[in-house]
Amino acid sequence: MDVLYHQTNKQVHEVQLHMGRLETSDKQSVHLVENEVQARIDQIFSNLERLEILSSKEPPSKRQNAKLRVDQLKYDVQHLQSALRNFQHRRYNREQQEREREDLLTRTYTTNVRILGRLLGKRRGKLHFPRFSTCLSPTCGFF
Repeated sequence: MDVLYHQTNKQVHEVQLHMGRLETSDKQSVHLVENEVQARIDQIFSNLERLEILSSKEPPSKRQNAKLRVDQLKYDVQHLQSALRNFQHRRYNREQQEREREDLLTRTYTTNVRILGRLLGKRRGKLHFPRFSTCLSPTCGFF
């Protein structure tokens, strides 16, 4: 059990170092680093399952301490998994904002006069605005 525990603990520290590489990776390699980190986390979870079984087989005098050490490793790995998800979420939001920004920069805009021309119709190449009567008496039919 001790050998597997020390191996797993070492793997946790290696993943922590790889998490630092995520922040400095370029856009092309960030997916590779993410996949590598996720694969290592999966391996650690696999080791933790085995450690839980082994800790339950320890003699009663050592069992509580063994389970406590495994639980601490499990907590650390869950924290690493959460940190990876947060990083992926931030990266996704950043990429989405970049796409939206690029979309806004490449979009062609139309002036209000053009929009009004389309909405109201054109007559002889000029905008046609309906004429409104300025008569406010009840006989004009306005009321």
